[in-house]
Amino acid sequence: MEKLRRLLKIRGLSLLSKDNVVGVGMGYKHVGGVPTDKVSLVVLVKKKVPAPDLNPKQIIPKSVGTVRTDVIEVGEVRLLQRRSRMRPAPGGVSIGHYKVTAGTLGAIVADKKTGQPLILSNNHVLANMSEGNDDRASIGDPILQPGRYDGGTDDDIIGHLERFVGIYRSGEEAKCAVAQGLERLANRIIKTIRPKYSLKIYKTVDVPNLVDAALAKPVSAEVVEKSILEVGPVKGMTEAQVGMKVKKSGRTSGLSFGEIKVVGATMKVAMGDIGYAYFSDQIVTTAMAQPGDSGSLLLDENDRAVGLISAGSEYASMAGTISNVLEMLEATL
Repeated sequence: MEKLRRLLKIRGLSLLSKDNVVGVGMGYKHVGGVPTDKVSLVVLVKKKVPAPDLNPKQIIPKSVGTVRTDVIEVGEVRLLQRRSRMRPAPGGVSIGHYKVTAGTLGAIVADKKTGQPLILSNNHVLANMSEGNDDRASIGDPILQPGRYDGGTDDDIIGHLERFVGIYRSGEEAKCAVAQGLERLANRIIKTIRPKYSLKIYKTVDVPNLVDAALAKPVSAEVVEKSILEVGPVKGMTEAQVGMKVKKSGRTSGLSFGEIKVVGATMKVAMGDIGYAYFSDQIVTTAMAQPGDSGSLLLDENDRAVGLISAGSEYASMAGTISNVLEMLEATL
């Protein structure tokens, strides 16, 4: 290895000067994708290109001195700045509705009918926890990358809110005429006794939510990419199983790993200023997400989508099942 170290110091820079090369180092020669026990000078390239398609000056020699070379494709290497502006933006980076702080761009999915690429994340990231008939968010609202909390401005619009699944809280403000009439009558009576008090009637919601999910339409296909930071492309989807090893790539805590502890859970989730909401058919994992990681795609060890992370605590994380997410949003991976 010492001989190879000296060779790298002498010839390394000349190899790095080639257009497609992003790194050089020491390793073992691979044959047919399988490592051998032969030490080699490893050349890391953005993309493997057949020799006939390259300028002769850009071809990697089969050996440098007496040492064989090995070429490995690693893509373009860049800083993992999850909270900064990225174009194209991959999954795992900061994003958010213009009224919210910041969450995570989960992945790029496709509209089931048109095939158009769409940005997937949570409702509370892209649609400001909207129930659908309120003023919290509207279709067409601007989506920023990075989110406001990470310095995103109106110059950082990456797309616009396309559609979302409304979030219904455990007790929502009553909108029917009878309830509103009773509310006005009661408040007139209360004002004569306690002027500083008022009454509000809420409707009890018995049906839990299934997902916290939304889609945004990117301003163009070029501003997003289909890979996830530190993971790569999503390789399909699978059903969650207790004991399954999982991972996620998120805006706050980056790439983290965990294990599924519970499936089919019904959870009571604190939703900030809108109170509580119940979610059913949820996946519960070990703690693997922090505030700002909401919207991260939950993946198994083979990079298959399992769920969409939306909530958690210091002891556990929660995700909606990916099949429910995609079905309700009318999207596909």
